[in-house]
Amino acid sequence: MLARCSGAALKGLEAQEVTVEVDIAPGLPGLQLVGLADAAVQEARERVRGALRHSGLRVPQTRVVVNLAPADLPKAGPGLDLPIALGLLAASGQLAPERLRGVWSAAELGLDGGLRTVRGMLAVAMAARAAGARALLVATANAAEAALVGELPVWPADDLAEALAVLADPSCQRRLPASVADRARPQAPEADLADLHGQSHGRRALEIAAAGSHHLLLVGPQGSGKTMLARRLAGLLPPLERTEALELTRLHSVAGLLQEGGGLVGRRPFRSPHHSCSGAALIGGGSPPRPGELSLAHRGVLFLDELAEFRREVLDQLRQPLEEGEVRLSRARHSCRFPCRITLVAATNPCPCGWSTEPDRHCRCGEGVRRRYWARLSGPLLDRLDLQVVMRRTEAGALSDLVHPDNARGRATPEDTRTVARRVRAARRRMASRNPGGVANGELTVDQLRQVLELNPAALALWEATVAHRGLTARAALRLLRVARTIADLGGYHQVDATAVAEAFTYRSFDVSDAGGWVDDRGRAARRQQEAG
Repeated sequence: MLARCSGAALKGLEAQEVTVEVDIAPGLPGLQLVGLADAAVQEARERVRGALRHSGLRVPQTRVVVNLAPADLPKAGPGLDLPIALGLLAASGQLAPERLRGVWSAAELGLDGGLRTVRGMLAVAMAARAAGARALLVATANAAEAALVGELPVWPADDLAEALAVLADPSCQRRLPASVADRARPQAPEADLADLHGQSHGRRALEIAAAGSHHLLLVGPQGSGKTMLARRLAGLLPPLERTEALELTRLHSVAGLLQEGGGLVGRRPFRSPHHSCSGAALIGGGSPPRPGELSLAHRGVLFLDELAEFRREVLDQLRQPLEEGEVRLSRARHSCRFPCRITLVAATNPCPCGWSTEPDRHCRCGEGVRRRYWARLSGPLLDRLDLQVVMRRTEAGALSDLVHPDNARGRATPEDTRTVARRVRAARRRMASRNPGGVANGELTVDQLRQVLELNPAALALWEATVAHRGLTARAALRLLRVARTIADLGGYHQVDATAVAEAFTYRSFDVSDAGGWVDDRGRAARRQQEAG
C-alpha cells in the first residue's frame, strides 16, 4: 500500500515542502530511505521503529521503502521523523490516509514516542502557510514559535499517541494562550552610556553610527574604553519592528539558537566572536550551510574586538557582505543566501604594545613590527569603515569620579543611553520619511544619496578640496558624505552644511599611510619625536 504525507526540509533561511511517500510491499522486513537523506535522516529508521513499538503501534514486518521527494533536494536533521512515522502508519492501515491530507508535520521522535523540537520551525510554518496547508502538527515545545506566523492552525502534541488523537479529532487539541505566540524572550538589561566617563569624541561617533547605521573603527591603547563603548551601541538602536523581529526569530531558529518555548526575539542582537574564529564561523558555512556570526548580527551589532588579531583572509571575507547586506554561500550541493544588514564595530590597538598613538608614552614597537601589525587589515576593508576614531586614555579626573562620586559635583554628568537614543530615533524618523525605502543613511546607494544629500555650495567646495588633498578613494569619499548627511539629520537640518562635512572628516583618521602603518597625525608626530629622542 502507498501513503503520502507532507514535511519540510531547510534550505538556508527557507523551508521547502518534502513529500514523504511510504510503500509497503512483500519482501524481507526492512525500512529503506531514499531521496538524498543525510545521516540524521537515515537514523530515523531506528527512532521510528522504537517510537511505534513504545506507543503500542504495530511495526510492519515486511519490506518498506520511504521516498523523500523531491529526490534532488538534500534533507538534513531529524524533523522528518514524524512525517515518516505518520506515513508508515497510513500505509500499514493504522491511520486513515485522508486525515493526513493537507497537514504538514515536523518533529523529532524519541524512542519512547515523545515529540521533540527541531530548529527552523518558523521557516517551516511560513512555508506551510504559503503552500496553503490545512494545519501544522508539531511538538508542543515548538508550537509557540510556529504560531508566530498567524493564519495557520498549529496542532501541538507531546507524543505520537497524542498526535494521532489530534489527527483523528482536531477539536481535542490543547490550544495555546493567545499571548504566547507574540511573547518576547526575556532579555538582560542593556549597559548604559552613563557608565562611560570621558571619550566625548568616541561617544559622538557611537551616536552617529547608531543613527545612520555606519560602520565604526575604534583604535586606542588598552583600557581606553573601546569595548565599553562598543557594547553600548545596541542600546542606542531603535526598537525592533514586528517584521524585523520575525526575520531575526527565523534566522536564530534556523541556527538553532532559540530557547525552547519560542517567542519573538525582542532585542537587536549583539554578537562578539573571538578573534580565533574561522571564516565559516564568521561568514557562515557547513553542510547544510548555517548562518555565521555576521548573519546572526543581522539588524544589530557585530563587534570584532582585537581586529588586528583576526586572520587577514577571514577579515577580507567581510568586504562583499558589508557592501551588499547579504552573504551568498555556494557549495557543491548547496547554494543559499543569509541577510547581514549590520552595524560593524571594530576595535584594535594601534600597535602590539598599544602606545604608538599616545604622545606621553613610549612605544616599544619598531617600524617593521607596526607595518606587519597593520598589514593584517587590508585597505579595501578599512575603506568600508565609515567612522575611524582614535581613542585616548581616560583622564585621571574622569576616573576619580568613578571612585569618589563627590568629586564629580559641579561637573557635567555623562549622558545616559536613553537621552542619546531619543536623538537617534528622531534622526531615524527623518531618514525614514525622506530616504527611498526608509533605509538608514549608511545603506543608501549612490543614486539614492544623490537624491537626498542636499549639499550646499560651501560644503561641496570643502568636500572636493579635502578629498583631493587627502587622496581619498571614491568609496571613502561617498561614505564620508553619508556620514555628513547623518550628522545633519542628528542636528535636525535639511541641508548638509560645511560644519557637518568638516565634522565628518574628523572621523577619517586612517586614510593616510606611512612606513609604520595606518596612524593619525598626532600619533605619527609623537612616534617620530620618540624615535628622534
